[in-house]
Amino acid sequence: MKTFFLRSLLQKDGWHHNQYVRVDAQGRIVSISSETETDHLFETVEAWAIPGFQNAHSHAFQYAMAGLAERHATGEVADDFWSWREAMYRLALRISPDDLQAIAAQLYAEMLRHGYTDVAEFHYVHHDQSGVPYSNLSEMGERLVAAASEVGIGITLIPIFYQKGGFGQAAVEGQKRFLSSTVEDYFELYAASQKSCDLYEHAQTAVGIHSMRGVEPTDIQRVAKEGDQKAPFHIHVSEQLKEIEASLAYLKKRPVEWMLENIDLNSRYHFVHATHLTNSETEALAKSGTHVVLCPSTEGNLGDGIFPLKSFQSFGGKWSIGTDSHVGLNPFEELRLLDYGQRLLSHKRNTFTSTEEGDSGKFAVDMAVLSGRKAMGNLSETYFGIGDTFDAVLFKPDHPLIAATSESNMLSTFIYSTDSRMQYGTISKGKLQVKEGRHIHHSKISQDFKQLMQRLKNR
Repeated sequence: MKTFFLRSLLQKDGWHHNQYVRVDAQGRIVSISSETETDHLFETVEAWAIPGFQNAHSHAFQYAMAGLAERHATGEVADDFWSWREAMYRLALRISPDDLQAIAAQLYAEMLRHGYTDVAEFHYVHHDQSGVPYSNLSEMGERLVAAASEVGIGITLIPIFYQKGGFGQAAVEGQKRFLSSTVEDYFELYAASQKSCDLYEHAQTAVGIHSMRGVEPTDIQRVAKEGDQKAPFHIHVSEQLKEIEASLAYLKKRPVEWMLENIDLNSRYHFVHATHLTNSETEALAKSGTHVVLCPSTEGNLGDGIFPLKSFQSFGGKWSIGTDSHVGLNPFEELRLLDYGQRLLSHKRNTFTSTEEGDSGKFAVDMAVLSGRKAMGNLSETYFGIGDTFDAVLFKPDHPLIAATSESNMLSTFIYSTDSRMQYGTISKGKLQVKEGRHIHHSKISQDFKQLMQRLKNR
């Protein structure tokens, strides 16, 4: 057992001060109280604590190319999502299991540093460099779980079913490490991934389809009906206009339109991006209970477009955030980008509010944390509850801006007006993993990553 003493702890009903949080050996909360036994040892953390953020969409290997797709050919040469994808394929064909683990460890340590305490890893680099499955079908996924365990972040491993190169098209050479030919092949991969997750206390699986263009529609239906019904279901959908045009040509339906008509959608489903929706799709998707996962820094970087969030929320739609290609890793920046994009479109400032909640900061945390947890397979509705893992982002109380702020304005100050230098650290799974801006295993993790980058020579 271990006990933390927190200056201030955010619960759904507001701030609770001078709190003792006791955790067990697995990092789960045993008790929360304003008092403790006088002879019980505790670790004092002079900080304001809010719930750890959930990174609901990650492609870990892409961190190795973050910032490298910004040198563009001049003239009339197209540079868009599809040209970026070719650079991503080249990287995916090169990395070994050891490489992936080193990349993921550095990435996950950085996520923790910024305040993410759990990650949904949308994982599709499954096979060896020749496209042949490893003897352990989940070799690459297991390395992601090992990296998460090393740094102390929770992971939901989403082995992705990837079958085709586009609507009605065979897969291309750059996709050969991703592929499962049949639903049965995918279910074998999923079972192997579950075994990999058994190696770490804070790991679990979710079901994933790469996209409607990446899997034959009848097979999407089978996975939806026959796959793990207790797990979340993630899919990229309607990210790019070209994808919608191809769907209309092949299915005579838009991607979300087809999903609404052919899949029994509910809150188990998490649609990633869903950038380009009609008004009727927006309303129907929200009313189905389906969540969307928005990745503003990546969506902006790739020129995807802006999701109709304000309209989606007006119909009760729920959303979470992710960092996708990891050009940005700060949850506060993702939330600001998401909010400000809506303000620029609507010419109004109340995009992060509802009829029940008029505090933008509180609304943002509530949605990103609780909807984000559902994307992980965690149905807890409390911020810090008995039996939950103790996951918290910690802010320095003595920073001038924070010290001068009233309690009622504190959360929005954190969301809209701070940077990582104002964070004290991050508690994940009951352990202070990041303190004063450095992960406890920073030296080894960063050294391994730098050596890998030197070997890859891609930066």
